Amino acid sequence: MDGMRASVDAVVVSYNSRDGLRACVSPLAGLESVHVVVVDNDSPDRSLDAIADLPVERIQLEVNGGFAQGTNVGWRAGSAPYVLILNPDAQIAPAALDVLVAQLDGDPALGAVAPRIVGHDGQVHYSLRRFPKLRSTYAQALFVHRLLPHAAWADELVRDEAAYEKRSSPDWFSGACILVRREALERIDGLDEGFFLYCEDIDLCRRLRDEGYDLLFEPAATCVHAGGASGDRSELLRVLAESRVRYVYKHRSRPAAVLERAGIALGSLVHVAVSRGGARRRRGHLRAFAAALLTRPV
Repeated sequence: MDGMRASVDAVVVSYNSRDGLRACVSPLAGLESVHVVVVDNDSPDRSLDAIADLPVERIQLEVNGGFAQGTNVGWRAGSAPYVLILNPDAQIAPAALDVLVAQLDGDPALGAVAPRIVGHDGQVHYSLRRFPKLRSTYAQALFVHRLLPHAAWADELVRDEAAYEKRSSPDWFSGACILVRREALERIDGLDEGFFLYCEDIDLCRRLRDEGYDLLFEPAATCVHAGGASGDRSELLRVLAESRVRYVYKHRSRPAAVLERAGIALGSLVHVAVSRGGARRRRGHLRAFAAALLTRPV
C-alpha cells in the first residue's frame, strides 16, 4: 500500500452508536493506508464524543438524513481509490482489510468485495443474498422458507454453510462491511439517498452489476458484527417495508412491482397474526403493513 496516500477511505455512519463506535474505529485509526471518516447522523447520545481523541475525521450532521446520505457524505470527503463502508457495530482488522484491498487491486472488473461476517461468538452470519423474486417474497410471507430451509427458490438468504467457506460472486451481500471501488461509486453517483435505512445495500449491488462490475465474496477476510445496535427493530419494521417497496418499483417492471408490493404487505399482515413478540411487535408489523400498501412508488 502507498504510505504517502491512503488507499482506503473507511466510512462509518453513526447514530446513537456511542457504546460500540470506539471498538469499530480503533483498529483502523492511525493507519497510513486508511483514512477513517465518521459521519454522525445527529445522534442524541453524542456518539462522536467517544472517539474525540482518535486520529479520524469526524463530521457532525445537523439532520439525520439516513444511512445512505451519511455514507455519501463520508466517501465524498475523501479521495482514496477504495471506500470501506463499515457499520458502527462492526469491526475489521487491518490484515483482513488488506485481503479485500488485494482483491480489488488484482481485478479491475470487481466493483466491490465483502468479507465473511461472524458474530462475537464466531457464528457465521448469513450475509450472502439472492435478489428478491416474486416466488421468494411470497414464500417468505407464508413461512415456506422455514418449512423448506434448503430450497433456494424460497429464500433470499444463502443458508448453506459451505457457501461461506469459498470465494463466490453472489447476487448481493450485506452492507455491514463492503469495500467498494471509488470509481464505481462515482459512476453510479453513490448510494441512493431515497433509502433512509435498509435496502441501500441491495440497491448498491444491483446498480454495480448493471454497470458491468462484478462482486466478490472473500472468506479469507473476516469482519465481526454485533448487529442490531442502532435501534429497536419493532420500530424499524415500517422503514424496512417502505425500503423494500421502493426497491421493487425501482428495479422491477410495474406489474411485477405491484405483485411484489402485495407480497410484502401479506408478509407483514401474517406476522401481525402470528408474531410472538407481544403487542409492541405486532404494532410494528401493522405499521409495516400500512407502509407496504401506502408507500408511493419511485
